Amino acid sequence: MVKLIHTLADHSDDVNCCAFSFSLLATCSLDKTIRLYSLHDFTELPHSPLKFHTYAVHCCCFSPSGHILASCSTDGTTVLWNTENGQMLAVMEQPSGSPVRVCQFSPDSRCLTSGAADGTVVLWNAQSYKLYRCGNVKDGSLVACAFSPNGSFFVTGSSCGDLTVWDDKMRCLHSEKAHDLGITCCDFSSQPVSDGEQGLQFFRLASCGQDCQVKIWIVSFTHILARSTEDQLKQFTEDWSEEDVSTWLCAQDLKDLVGIFKVNNIDGKELLNLTKESLADDLKIDSLGLRSKVLRKIEELRTKVKSLSSGIPDEFVCPITRELMKDPVIASDGYSYEKEAIENWISKKKRTSPMTNLVLPSAVLTPNRTLKMAINRWLETHQK
Repeated sequence: MVKLIHTLADHSDDVNCCAFSFSLLATCSLDKTIRLYSLHDFTELPHSPLKFHTYAVHCCCFSPSGHILASCSTDGTTVLWNTENGQMLAVMEQPSGSPVRVCQFSPDSRCLTSGAADGTVVLWNAQSYKLYRCGNVKDGSLVACAFSPNGSFFVTGSSCGDLTVWDDKMRCLHSEKAHDLGITCCDFSSQPVSDGEQGLQFFRLASCGQDCQVKIWIVSFTHILARSTEDQLKQFTEDWSEEDVSTWLCAQDLKDLVGIFKVNNIDGKELLNLTKESLADDLKIDSLGLRSKVLRKIEELRTKVKSLSSGIPDEFVCPITRELMKDPVIASDGYSYEKEAIENWISKKKRTSPMTNLVLPSAVLTPNRTLKMAINRWLETHQK
């Protein structure tokens, strides 16, 4: 039996999402607000609606305890609210400034993910409200996210249909095309499935798509944990397809070479083995300047592969780009960043700190020579 018991009509525009806690119902809308209702009698709480977002609110979710509510919006922010009094706890800006489509708490409430329209996904520390890690998918907007029941992994789904598994350090462990017309939702079963013979545990994952299909997946966290960093790197370098290489060329402003590389069937393994002689003799790239640029980009890629395979210390990684810093500087918030990245951030973000989201006292950037020397020493040790 299904019986309608109540209708809520307080929003003035389309309602995008709803979420339950043990005592509350939250809703969010294109009207830029979030509303909270008591499950006792569905009356709106005195401190509702919650107002901060300047554009449509796409998603809202409660922390497992129900004491904190997260909301994300087209304005590029994810906001944390105290559900007891409606107080705003933190405003967390997506590093790219792109509209945020989905947010989700980890099972232990320590982390929060936010996925954006440009494919960036951020893992936030939900206790300090600081950015912990950042990554991105190749294509499409991120529209779905789900944490594994043990909190060690999470999955994102994109509007292009890609399903991606990430670990708690934001390393992409697996990605594949799940739905031809885009993913709309995904979720894990809370109950594990055991392999009777080997004693391994698996979790079931369901993904929904605009192809009219629901797919059920089995994810083995034991197997994923066993994959070494080297294996992960191969997935994104030596195991690149020709299409992946084309995407990389475009990202390096070398899209004019896509046709040449495709004709010569250059995949990831071939890319890493290219030399100045093969660029000139085999690929017939006549321009010396263009050949030099390609070789420089390939060498940067090789360096990144070697560095990652050795495990880059977290303090050497820029909080914005999540890449090894080449020219670290100290901002007025006390954190170190890649110079170009923080300069771009300040120019576009009105001098807010990427780590605290507070206004920077000053735009002055001081070269961190001590950190640069430490990075150089580490490179010399790990790139032999």
